[in-house]
Amino acid sequence: MPESRVASRRRYLVCEPRFFAVRYAINPWMDPDRPVDVSLAQRQWRTLVDTYRDHGHTVETVEPVPALPDMVFAANAAVVVEGRVLGSLFHAPERRPESLPYDTWFKAEGFDVHHPESVCEGEGDLVPAGRWILAGTGFRTTREAHREAQEFFGVPVISLTLVDPYFYHLDTALFVLDGENVAYYPEAFSPGSREVLERLYPDAVVATREDAMAFGLNSVSDGRHVFISPGATALAAQLADRGYVPVPVDLSEFHKAGGGIKCCTQEIRS
Repeated sequence: MPESRVASRRRYLVCEPRFFAVRYAINPWMDPDRPVDVSLAQRQWRTLVDTYRDHGHTVETVEPVPALPDMVFAANAAVVVEGRVLGSLFHAPERRPESLPYDTWFKAEGFDVHHPESVCEGEGDLVPAGRWILAGTGFRTTREAHREAQEFFGVPVISLTLVDPYFYHLDTALFVLDGENVAYYPEAFSPGSREVLERLYPDAVVATREDAMAFGLNSVSDGRHVFISPGATALAAQLADRGYVPVPVDLSEFHKAGGGIKCCTQEIRS
């Protein structure tokens, strides 16, 4: 019988996709000539928010800014560990203005915000995982930012190199299931990074490329429920076999910009 899993209540920050669009191309998923259905994106996003709340989680919102079409991807704006906020310095000039409205929100909530000196894209590449932070590099966040994060949080940071441009952020290739385990797609990582993950997580859930390309690894787990792309069917089956409860939520309209469930979700760890 699969192990019984326990959910814990989470606090999430999101941003309505009122101005969502693909106006430029900064990853292989983005094509400005491919139209975005904003009404559909808003319906999908509202379903995600409602699903979080139906499962007992707190969801708060930051006001979107008209000129920032990617602001909906709240995870990229910061990483929060034990109430400490490390903000973002985006790689793409088009996204750099997103940092200010998120910083303003955190400050209004009473958080101190540290501004990184190096390119750092929040939970997109810095993934708190129990005793340490898993940190992606290769396309966006730099190794210098990994060092900044370790000095700021006082938590060990484990650098992992991404090698496939379709998985340009760590949160497209890996997500944390609970304090002890993760799911990931091995071929998104360099050989040395794969060895590190194998040593750290010998019982990890290993995803196929098909499930990874369906944004199955851009998922959010509360320790029991896994909010996951409905296209990642094999991964969902693996999770169910391990005692997790897959909760499919369709965010396919956001795939056009290279994002999914986790990209739209910033976790506030106070």
